Amino acid sequence: MRIGFFDSGIGGMTVLHQALRFLPNEDYIFYADTLHVPYGEKPKEEVREYIFNAVDFMANQGIKALVIACNTATSIAVDDLRKKYDFPILGIEPAVKPAVQSCEGKRKKVLVLATNLTLREEKFHNLVNSIDQHDIVESLPLPGLVQFAENFEFREEKVVPYLEERLSSFDIKQYGTIVLGCTHFPYFEDSLREIFPEEVDIISGSIGTAKNLKRILEANNQINEGSGDILFFKSGDKVEDQDALSNYKKLLVKLDELLLMSTKS
Repeated sequence: MRIGFFDSGIGGMTVLHQALRFLPNEDYIFYADTLHVPYGEKPKEEVREYIFNAVDFMANQGIKALVIACNTATSIAVDDLRKKYDFPILGIEPAVKPAVQSCEGKRKKVLVLATNLTLREEKFHNLVNSIDQHDIVESLPLPGLVQFAENFEFREEKVVPYLEERLSSFDIKQYGTIVLGCTHFPYFEDSLREIFPEEVDIISGSIGTAKNLKRILEANNQINEGSGDILFFKSGDKVEDQDALSNYKKLLVKLDELLLMSTKS
């Protein structure tokens, strides 16, 4: 049986990329709800309907576990999804806890970058309130990055001016850690590093989610010897067009390059 990954678009590929590192011999289904992307700017109940329709489809494919590789979808639906389905469902949330722990010792602030809907949700506010004892967490919605990613626009000369405009009112020297609270955002780590000082950490929840997925599968004795095969779906339609499949592979290569860059820095 395969492991399902779900996102509104290609952002979830950043989480799948980490899963392939920790579980290279599993087989996967990646479902992008491209008909309804972006989620972060839509009404909550509308997005919930899209999510449940997508997960119903994936459940019918016979998956053994599901990763909601979307911060927005996790924040508004993961608890109810777990009540409906009997396979493990993992979500992803902004990595606020490690960011706060790191910055408290440095006397620096944390900046969470996410979508509007994620930042408005009670789940996010409860997370911050439970951890941020010294009021060091700030946030900024960056919906434009989702659009850049979905348009496969990663060029720094296009992305950096947008980031500079959105961050123009922030004193970037105050921050010790930037939290990427949307799975689309890791594609732009190189652009963010053009703006923030070298010593600023840039983190996401993807690695933790992938490690947790491996732990759960091991605990359930569900580790397979697959081939790393990935089936791609767009809003219920299997992706078979070779150009589209090539674009997905290019995304994984780009993420390999960003990982290598991050390791060297």
